[in-house]
Amino acid sequence: MRYFPRMLLLAMVMVVTIAETGVATGRWGWLGVRVRDLSEQEMAEISSRHGIREGFGAMIVDVLRETPAESSGLQSGDLLVAFRELPVVDTRTLLRVIAGAAAGETVSLTVLRVGEGRRRISVRLGAMPEPVAADRVAAEFGLLVREPEPQPELGGARPSVVPAVSGVLPGSRAARAGVKVGDVLVEINGRPVVTFEAVRAAFLSVPSEGPLPLVLRRDGERLSVTLEGGILSR
Repeated sequence: MRYFPRMLLLAMVMVVTIAETGVATGRWGWLGVRVRDLSEQEMAEISSRHGIREGFGAMIVDVLRETPAESSGLQSGDLLVAFRELPVVDTRTLLRVIAGAAAGETVSLTVLRVGEGRRRISVRLGAMPEPVAADRVAAEFGLLVREPEPQPELGGARPSVVPAVSGVLPGSRAARAGVKVGDVLVEINGRPVVTFEAVRAAFLSVPSEGPLPLVLRRDGERLSVTLEGGILSR
C-alpha cells in the first residue's frame, strides 16, 4: 500500500463528544497542537530506527502556548504513536481515538522524540475553544472555511466578503458532493449564514447523526447539496 501526505488540518488535536442536538462544545477535550501525517520516507526511517514494522503516527508540528499540550511537555517534532495503549496510525485516527475521552480527563500518550526515543506523557485534556470546534466539524465533512486575514493597507480591517469555501479536502464527503473552492455558503443545516460568525454557530449546531444539507451560490446560481453521514462517520 502506498501512503501520501495529507493536507494539514490546522489548530487541532481534540476530543469530540457529540450531543444528539448538536456539538456539546463544553464537553470537548483539547490538546492544543497542530499535527500532520507522515510521508513515505518518514515512515521508512521510523521503521528502520525503532524496529516498528510499519512506520506510523501523527507528527506534532506546533504546540500552542498556554494549552494542555504545552503544560504536559509535548514538543514540536514529537511523533505521537499511541493514545492510552491504542496505536495512532495517522492524524484522523488520533482525532477519533481522542473522541472517546472527555475534557478534564487525564490520558497517557506515547511519543517518539528525536534523541530520546520512546516516552510516556500524561496530559489532562482541556476544553476546546469554539472556533476550533467549528473548524473541526467542517473538516469532518471535508470543508475548510477561513475568515480573511486583516489587510495592512486597510488599516487592519478584514475585507468585506461573504462566507465562502476556502478549501475542499480530496476524497472527502464535500468533494464527492461536488463542493468547490469559492462556493458561497448560503445555508448550513437549514440555517441562513451571512457572516463568518453565523457559519461558526451553524457548524456547532450540526447534529451528530445524519447528513448535512448545504445551500451554496456558484456563478449566480443557487445549489443544494447534501453531505452524507454524520460527524465522525467514516
